[in-house]
Order: sequence, then C-alpha cells, then structure tokens
Amino acid sequence: MSPVPVVVLVGPMGVGKSTVGQLLADRLGVVYRDTDDDIVAAEGRTIAEIFVDEGEPAFRALEKRAVGLALAEHDGVLALGGGAILDEDTRALLAGHRVVYLSMDVEEAVKRTGLNVARPLLTVNPRKQWRELMDARRHLYEEVATAVVATDGRTPEEVTQVALDALELKEA
Repeated sequence: MSPVPVVVLVGPMGVGKSTVGQLLADRLGVVYRDTDDDIVAAEGRTIAEIFVDEGEPAFRALEKRAVGLALAEHDGVLALGGGAILDEDTRALLAGHRVVYLSMDVEEAVKRTGLNVARPLLTVNPRKQWRELMDARRHLYEEVATAVVATDGRTPEEVTQVALDALELKEA
C-alpha cells in the first residue's frame, strides 16, 4: 500500500499552512512537507521567479506534478500552495484524504502578510486581488476539505489544536 499523508493543508497564501503544518507534524510525530518547497528545490529558484520567467500556467504545471508526487509518497503532514486546488485533477487526487482548509478573512490576511511580500498574484491592488482570489477559490477549498478551521484571531497553536480535534487525531 502506498503512503498517505496524515493531513493535507490547503488555504490561501499567508494563512499559516507552513507554521501550522510544522506544529501538526511535531504533535503527530511525523514529517512535514510543503509542495512549494519541493518546487523551489527542484527548480532552483523562487515561486515568484518562476511566475515572472515562465508565467502562471508553467508554474501550475510544476505545482500539479509536485502535488501528485507528494500525495503518492509522503506519509506525514503535507501543505499545498494556495492555488494547487485550482487544478481539477489535483482536487480529484485529494478525495479520500484528510484535508484541512485553513481559512481567514481579508483583514487577517493584511495583518499577517501585509499583502505585499513575494506574492506574484497580489502586486497591483492587494486587498481587491486577495478578495477576488478568495471568491474564485473558496468553494474549491471547501470542496476538498474534510474540515474547515478558521485561523482569524487564533494563535498557530490554537489552530493546530482545533485541526487535531476536527480530524479526531491523537498526538504521538
């Protein structure tokens, strides 16, 4: 039987997938992996550089491949890039996995990210673009989610505990 991630985290940029993912992995006694990190390591350049050099479609193809590979071989906590759920095949691959959608509203996004640092899709009018991205993606996050955990006003530790409780996972 092939390995299956214990938990897959999805959600918008800046929601805390990396922080919560590492905390979940620590609490569950498993390894944390991020498909954005996989892409950066494989390509030898940042996500923003890939967007600038080759465009979003080329990045999405790399992302689709990275997600498929990680879902097939990783048995710990896996975080996906914010746009990974845009791909229909990727959403189909997530069926049957424990997927936690970490959600937040735009004001929380502004507080956390400033909506200005290394975010290639949010360069012109960050608040407006973030809202538009979420309008386009929210239903897709919800479609793949086993559990939805709001991160607004919560510490990463609180979000981690809510996710563990929602999935009824026991700590290692």
